[in-house]
Amino acid sequence: MTTEDSAARDPEGRGGGPAAGRDQAVRAAVEQGLITPESPVAGLLDVTGIRRSAAALRAAFAEVTAPGTPVLHAFAVKAAALVPVLRLLADEGLGCEVASPGELALARAAGLPADRMVLDSPAKTYAELREALALGIAVNADNPQELARLDTLVGSPGSPGSSGSSGSSGSSGSSGEIASPLGLRVNPQVGGGSIDALSTAKPISKFGFALRDEGAREWIVRAFLDRPWLTRLHAHVGSQGMPLELMAAGVRETYELAEAINAAAGRRQIDTLDIGGGLPVSFASDEPPAFGDYARLLRATVPGLLDGRYGLVTEFGRALLAKSGMVLARVEYAKSAGGRPIAVTHAGAQLATRTVFAPEFWPVRVVAYDAKGRPKAGPRVAQDVAGPCCFAGDLVAENRPLPLLEAGDLAALLDTGAYYFTNHFAYNSLPRPPVYGFAADPAAPGGVRFALARPQQTVAEIVAESGGAQRDALTSGGLGGDALSGGGRGGGEQGGGADSVT
Repeated sequence: MTTEDSAARDPEGRGGGPAAGRDQAVRAAVEQGLITPESPVAGLLDVTGIRRSAAALRAAFAEVTAPGTPVLHAFAVKAAALVPVLRLLADEGLGCEVASPGELALARAAGLPADRMVLDSPAKTYAELREALALGIAVNADNPQELARLDTLVGSPGSPGSSGSSGSSGSSGSSGEIASPLGLRVNPQVGGGSIDALSTAKPISKFGFALRDEGAREWIVRAFLDRPWLTRLHAHVGSQGMPLELMAAGVRETYELAEAINAAAGRRQIDTLDIGGGLPVSFASDEPPAFGDYARLLRATVPGLLDGRYGLVTEFGRALLAKSGMVLARVEYAKSAGGRPIAVTHAGAQLATRTVFAPEFWPVRVVAYDAKGRPKAGPRVAQDVAGPCCFAGDLVAENRPLPLLEAGDLAALLDTGAYYFTNHFAYNSLPRPPVYGFAADPAAPGGVRFALARPQQTVAEIVAESGGAQRDALTSGGLGGDALSGGGRGGGEQGGGADSVT
């Protein structure tokens, strides 16, 4: 059955399997007071499902790689920046791919060792690079200027340990003292997928060394030959909406470049290839991500990548978590306009940002439950499912046939385990919701045990991060309100003197 057929016959993901566990979790969440009028929205993560997904990824690549091949599956932290989630994945043998100081701090807080972390970012500062090198974290340089920064920190070509050009913030010692595996990110320029904003391998892209630009391959080969401490190549071609065949073509281009560099060096200088992540996810059914299909396609397309001569790094994010999460939101009001019912819930653009602003690319399945957490029955009625944000387009589903939602009912947004809980859009200063992990437990109420992974953000915390402690910074307590306003409120005399701003 195709994804489209599955969605048409079972649009709410019912019919046993994952749906049965989902229904049980929703009812238990209500029974245990996780969703209430005072706490009307929450994220739920299926811990067993996450473990199953991690196991599927490991098994898929174990099937196609030569015995003894070093493989690191580094979870893309941006997909679910929660310390307990990173700890759970670490328990399943995964590492972390980080792209900011905050993500690095989260990975370290989760207990990840340096040799299971990779730093990728197009805008690394000197401070970030120095920290990564000091910790021994793998780094992929994104562009020639960043590579020049590494020269100053690791040792310029022909001058190990040199402090390099002016403007350097210092050196971390000679290349022989560097524990971090270092590489270059390349853009194979094989083309984009159906979502332009996520396509990283187009002819023009902010990411990586553009491999097909004039003279680029020769420049990259020379860069490696001049820097024996460069031992990796990285390419991230995949994304939602990207065909697997195009992803594999990008990996093949990267592999062929590695082979050319090693031939020119006369040795195996490049010992590891980082092939990124970006495996697409079906948002129309419960069909799991195709880790096995992708791994077997790589074996057919790039057999040399998997024969044991190269270590392998992957950076999957969405594919690991999306299917194991849902946003559960209470319907605050049910109304109608223009003859169409509208369910106003507490889950909108602040959580489902991409869905609200680009619904054609990021549709979500919505399942209707009653106030007790039981699946709603009854005829399907075309209706809008709206969020709480103060703009008209804050809709997670438009004209969607569902059992009619009423005040007090619950709307579950499926496949939201990645990007929805932790990429919060602070519109209207709405709080970040609590996130709970859950697992089946016959001894727990409703047969489901929950664990709090992140508490709900409080109003006091919103005020604090919005400058509450600096209330008077722009008025008399800081810059001097009278001087800035030209002599006081209401058009008084002109300000001047020592407090004037010039």
